[in-house]
Amino acid sequence: MKPAMKLQTRLFLSISALITVALLGLLLGLVSVLQMAGSQEALVRNNFVTLDLGLKLRQTLGDQLLIMLSEKSDPAALEASKQRYLELLEEGIAQEPSDETHGFKKAKADYLSFMGAYEVSADPTRVLSGNDELTEKFNLLRNGLITEHKRALDDISTVERKARERALLIAGLLGLVGLAVLIIGFITAHAIARRFGEPIEALAQAADRIGQGDFDVTLPVSSAVELNQLTRRFGIMAEALREHQATNVDELLAGQQRLQAVLDGIDDGLLMIDRQGHLEHLNPVAQRQLGWDSDRLGRGLGEALEHPELDEQLQLVLRGGTLERMPDDLSIEVDGETRLLTYSLTPVIHTQGHILGAVMVLHDVTEQRAFERVRSEFVLRASHELRTPVTGMHMAFGLFRERSHFPPESREADLLNTVNEEMQRLMQLINDLLNFSRYQNGLQKLTLAPCSIEDLLEQAQSRFTDGAREKGVELLVEVQGPLPRLQADQAQLDRVLDNLIDNALRHTATGGRIRLQARRHGERVIISVEDNGEGIAYGQQGRIFEPFVQVGRKKGGAGLGLALCKEIVQLHGGRMGVYSRPGQGTQFYMTLTV
Repeated sequence: MKPAMKLQTRLFLSISALITVALLGLLLGLVSVLQMAGSQEALVRNNFVTLDLGLKLRQTLGDQLLIMLSEKSDPAALEASKQRYLELLEEGIAQEPSDETHGFKKAKADYLSFMGAYEVSADPTRVLSGNDELTEKFNLLRNGLITEHKRALDDISTVERKARERALLIAGLLGLVGLAVLIIGFITAHAIARRFGEPIEALAQAADRIGQGDFDVTLPVSSAVELNQLTRRFGIMAEALREHQATNVDELLAGQQRLQAVLDGIDDGLLMIDRQGHLEHLNPVAQRQLGWDSDRLGRGLGEALEHPELDEQLQLVLRGGTLERMPDDLSIEVDGETRLLTYSLTPVIHTQGHILGAVMVLHDVTEQRAFERVRSEFVLRASHELRTPVTGMHMAFGLFRERSHFPPESREADLLNTVNEEMQRLMQLINDLLNFSRYQNGLQKLTLAPCSIEDLLEQAQSRFTDGAREKGVELLVEVQGPLPRLQADQAQLDRVLDNLIDNALRHTATGGRIRLQARRHGERVIISVEDNGEGIAYGQQGRIFEPFVQVGRKKGGAGLGLALCKEIVQLHGGRMGVYSRPGQGTQFYMTLTV
């Protein structure tokens, strides 16, 4: 079996053949042009020499005629002119071919014949008149020179014509060489395309089919060693991909089944949304919460849930943004019953950073909201009902203290002080319950007015300066740059700051430090109260703002202070949060829109 020729060898031989033909054609044309130029130059040079000598001979002959016709004979001048004329003739004869029988040789013979006739003439002064023989010989000499001049001009014309014909011939030869190179190049390119292009195209088609998951492909066989090696390795790759796909499919199916089991087993509803904002999947919990079946898949989120405002929130999340505040509850009608659902939108991000879609988690809070509503109504009514008798009791007790005269150090006076403190705590608790209930039920209204953040912090600092000094705590105000004025209810923000500063003082040891800070962040202002006290445990930070909850830090009161602060901040359209590291301090912050 004849071994297959390598692709590199084929290409090298084909290109070498083209280059060889082209170089031979160029070399042939160059040699022809050089030869033509050399011969043309020699011929033109010889003819120009003939023309120049002919001109000089006629001039010298004219000079001799003048000497001959002169009345005063000058034999010496005539002899010198004669010698000059002969020298020019000899120079012309020397550059003529040896077998030439006309031209300068004939001119020399005619001149010698003329001079012989002149020397035997009876009257030298009558050279061209009255002497027919001498006149005939002179005309013969002159006509010979004229004939030679015309012959030189004819030779120049002949050389130019032959040069033109030679140039056309060379151009034709070069054209034929170029045509041959073009034909050879076309044949070579066609052969290469046919022999190597078809296998490469077949490999490309096989790659497309493999990319689509079809590994049952037929690979081409080529006469080139490199293509055969590529085809063999391509086949090995396809087989490896087939095995790898079989393994991956099994793993993907198992993983998909595990993920499906997890999604179906969680207690919250889950909606999967693609990059275009269309529903892809929802778990059984979401189907029960929404009263759906799978016929709403493929719709937009806002259309499916009948809440168009969700589309705007979803597009913000798909662009990589975050919701600025906790969204309101979704109200869904299912079988004539209204359900309240809280939700969160989270982007699904690829490992390379681009967003693939989003996940919406639904949590049914219908019963929780009903309980909160009942609790709020109970607390509001109980606060109102308790406030009047407790106020009366407090006033009566105050009157009793004024009229009783127990010694200050007596047991009775100590008991009266204890009762007074507890009644004040009871009054404060009732007021906190009443205020918190008013905020939760939307009964509290804000009185908005331009508010200076610098003044807000400085006034809060002045209210707690004495208390901080007594405890040995440093109270600082730190404002970064000029800040815009807020549209806010300053009295309510004072209540928030007072609560946060009071908590910070109670949980900061002597020698500690509290910072009241404010800075701008985009279209928002962040105000924070930071201490370096005992901090809050990580597991307890999530419940710090819940009402009636006291976690971690020193307990006191009813646990409504931070919940009330959060309600006030949210009523201003802001958000409140906490950052704390146990043993290193706590920072409470609120973000308000400028």
